[in-house]
Amino acid sequence: MSLQAPFAYARQEAPTRSLRSIEYDLLAQTTRRLRSAWATRAENFPGLVRAVADNQQLWSTLAADVALPGNMLPAALRARLFYLYEFTVHHSRAVLEGKASVEVLADINTAVMRGLRGDGAAT
Repeated sequence: MSLQAPFAYARQEAPTRSLRSIEYDLLAQTTRRLRSAWATRAENFPGLVRAVADNQQLWSTLAADVALPGNMLPAALRARLFYLYEFTVHHSRAVLEGKASVEVLADINTAVMRGLRGDGAAT
């Protein structure tokens, strides 16, 4: 048996993903869940509550990150992202009170995803 055989059959390491890629995927998953939960809100209101709460948690994490002094994003972009966090908190409350839809939240997430992909402004 060759000395190289154990390496040939060894488990391959997963490729390293960028933080942008991870953020994009989290936003995409959360956005899909928001839209799906909105479509079934009459039958599954707890599902809508979970999806909105998950979106708020994601935005809370993003806001905490952009608020860190060592964050390398430009200050203006950091401020806009923090504003979007604040807006999502207020709009999420309106969604859960039945006064608004999740579409604006999904649109915000999609705009940030475009920015992460480099397809235009993130906000």
